[in-house]
Amino acid sequence: MPADRFSTATRLKALGEQAAARVYRARPPRRNRLTGRAALLALVMCSLVVALAYPIRQYVSQRSDIADQRRRAQDAGAALDRLREQKARWQDPAYVRQQARRHLHYVMPGEAGYIVPDGSGTVSAPKGAQAAQRPWYENLWNAVDTADAADKR
Repeated sequence: MPADRFSTATRLKALGEQAAARVYRARPPRRNRLTGRAALLALVMCSLVVALAYPIRQYVSQRSDIADQRRRAQDAGAALDRLREQKARWQDPAYVRQQARRHLHYVMPGEAGYIVPDGSGTVSAPKGAQAAQRPWYENLWNAVDTADAADKR
């Protein structure tokens, strides 16, 4: 038996490398992935995105406007219900009497009406009985003189 220089595993490995080299030589060179069709498809997709962007934006805007108008319609309906309810209350004579007493300070015949000052207004009465006996223009002139004297200080 001749002594073989290489073992079987080494021979198989060398054969595999030779076969792989033949396969790689037989393969055509790798082309660019971006073909003319792919470029045309990308161009069409980009143009569709650009062409549809504005109408989609308008659609979304109009949907929000519609929702806003529906909310306003609901608010107007609620206000209408409140006004109808108020109109029905004003048809009742007892409610009208109550409002006249509260806001216009009306009293029924035989009742005594009182107004209690709450301290929010300032009422200045003429000072002393002497001011009531003088004519109004003298009181006015005295008030002007008093104001001038206060400004000179």
